[in-house]
Amino acid sequence: MAEREPNVAGKLPIPRVAAPAQQTRRGRRKKSKDEKQAQKKELDRARNKTRINIGAAFLRWRELLYLKRFKSDAELATFLLDKCEVGALTSSATTSHRTALSCSVRSSSSDCISSLDTHDDINESDFNHIQNCVIDWAGDWTRAPQDDTGDVSASEEENSMGEGSYHDDTDDEEEEEEDYMPPLCVRAAGAGEQKLPLDALPAVGMEDTVHDTLVTESAESQPVQSEDDITNHPAAITYHVCLMQLARYLLLPIPVCTAKDPVTLAECQATGPFQVQIKSRGTAVIMQWMCPNNHCVWEWNSQPTFKDGMQAGDFLLASNIILSGNYYAKVALLFKFMKLGIVDWSTFLKIQDTYCVGTIKDFWDSSRADVVSRLKSKENVVVLAGGHMGSPGSSAQFCTYTIMENETKEILSIVNIDKGETQRSCVTMEREGFIRSFEQIHQEVKLTEVCTDSQSQISALFDPVKGKYKDSGVLHTLDMWHGSKNLAKKMHAAGQQKGCSILLQWIKDICNYFWFCCKMTENFDNFYDMWAGLLNHVTGEHEWPLDAGQRPSGERRDKAWIENGSVAHQALLEVILNQRWLKEVHKYLHFRSTAELESFHNHILMYASKRFSFSRPVYEARIFLAGLDYNHHVHRPPRRKPDGSVQYRKLYNKKSRKWCLYAIKEEKDYRYIPQLQRAIVGKRVASGRGLPRLTAATQSDPRQYGVLFVAPASSTQQPLKSQASRGQSKKQML
Repeated sequence: MAEREPNVAGKLPIPRVAAPAQQTRRGRRKKSKDEKQAQKKELDRARNKTRINIGAAFLRWRELLYLKRFKSDAELATFLLDKCEVGALTSSATTSHRTALSCSVRSSSSDCISSLDTHDDINESDFNHIQNCVIDWAGDWTRAPQDDTGDVSASEEENSMGEGSYHDDTDDEEEEEEDYMPPLCVRAAGAGEQKLPLDALPAVGMEDTVHDTLVTESAESQPVQSEDDITNHPAAITYHVCLMQLARYLLLPIPVCTAKDPVTLAECQATGPFQVQIKSRGTAVIMQWMCPNNHCVWEWNSQPTFKDGMQAGDFLLASNIILSGNYYAKVALLFKFMKLGIVDWSTFLKIQDTYCVGTIKDFWDSSRADVVSRLKSKENVVVLAGGHMGSPGSSAQFCTYTIMENETKEILSIVNIDKGETQRSCVTMEREGFIRSFEQIHQEVKLTEVCTDSQSQISALFDPVKGKYKDSGVLHTLDMWHGSKNLAKKMHAAGQQKGCSILLQWIKDICNYFWFCCKMTENFDNFYDMWAGLLNHVTGEHEWPLDAGQRPSGERRDKAWIENGSVAHQALLEVILNQRWLKEVHKYLHFRSTAELESFHNHILMYASKRFSFSRPVYEARIFLAGLDYNHHVHRPPRRKPDGSVQYRKLYNKKSRKWCLYAIKEEKDYRYIPQLQRAIVGKRVASGRGLPRLTAATQSDPRQYGVLFVAPASSTQQPLKSQASRGQSKKQML
């Protein structure tokens, strides 16, 4: 299939017109490739004879061609020549013609527009309405394909296929007929009853256009002097071939090479055309115009730079990788597949540690202070608390302990504990995290209740006899879901005993009854009356002296009763009336749930996955980003349908084998991210220096607690000899 030549800047392609099938496919001899090339060269030579280089006046020429509605460059040239001849005969009319011409070209002049017959009641909506639009040819606004006759200017034909290569190449045309898409578009105000004089309206001229790069006399790149120089500007992906196409039609502000010889100090003075070289530098593109003596005449960078020469795009990419919760390895792989340049690994780490980590922590502290200040005047603050391990298994390096306000569901405190701070013990990290979080929140707000999961080490802190916080005046409650799960574990263990398998059928009902009792009672006595009646209910006896133990309505009798006094009945009694367990029951009667807090812990995985390792400062920064994201979007309204009803979505739960219904919320806006970006870039601009070669250790650096590896390091050859792969025989090892 024949390919079209690219449409260069300032040149308009001639739309193709498909000839009738009888003329295209029949009655013509197929020309050979040499004949087609010879015919095309002849057409090119004839076209080159009529070419005229008008230089910088090309844009004004096009504007005048459009305003006067000429169909070709030849008509415009004839018009201007006639004007010049008339001006030569009557010198008095010369000034008026030049004024009129200037008025036509620069249509933004209010004096010229006011003299025309304009309509004051032009309605933008009516003008752009689809009923007042027509289908027109795209690319050339002045003519349709059927208007193209033999009088076509050289500039218009330059980007077309050429008459011979199009009409006579029947084989290529037959292949293109099915895939060819006519260059059509929708033109506004083309079918209205009243033609609007658009020529009289002011147009946006070249002087009103905002360019991304200003042409100056020096070859210096655009500097970054403030945060707004890069954070508020959009960016795009460009290809070298497109930049090369653009560079060929650019006029440099330097006509000759001004490079000086280092010995004689004589200037090169080489003239154009200069050779354009394009190369990648990080995420940017560098274009250089080289003279024949290999001197760089002009250099252009696609990105603004800082004082030390660092490119703004590289800096923002490194910053936004952590701000978006991504990872350098994944982004680098994506860029590799797309053949894009990227900031190198060492530079990324320096930018992250020097400018991002501290800024994110300060931003989180400021945001957290605003949340806490709104709760200072509130009485009886109830919070939810829980820990999140930074890696799977029992060998976690970090533990994040979080406190959430029960009503607003906002994060109040995030404390990160390193394994080295607890003498390399993963078990005590959650306890240490709770102590730090609790003491911080207890001093800031009027705390009355804290709800956690059933962690025995934390429950011991509130022991009424010897607990650390026994006199704090804060009530410690437990999560209902964890309580039900623990009861189910005990029931399952009892059902594994000999003669107690019938208990396995009652696990679900007994856990639901525990849930029901905690919800319906407010003190331990009422709970015990209802709970103890379970021993009679499972035997089929539903009436006894204490009438408080009525079963919840709607229960079905679809399982066997447990015989009173049997081994299974005795095992059930030992579980539900266990004295140690009953001492903790009063902590469930407030019927609290930490489900929202666990949802936040799942949200942490977006910023700090358990499958990636981080340094202590970077891990904390990622956790703070998760807290900022959660607090900013926790109160998003639900998405609504056009009729105003809430839009829902169903989700299948594999464990329960049921469909769940969720209300879809509005999309996140991340309005705090531009503020973070400005703070990071502002810190970089204010530093006034480049990246440090070495990063200073912080006060919370876990390396001060020593290494985590107890065993001494060995040589590489020793474990290589002793380590065996799965399925490897002893002979293969030897």
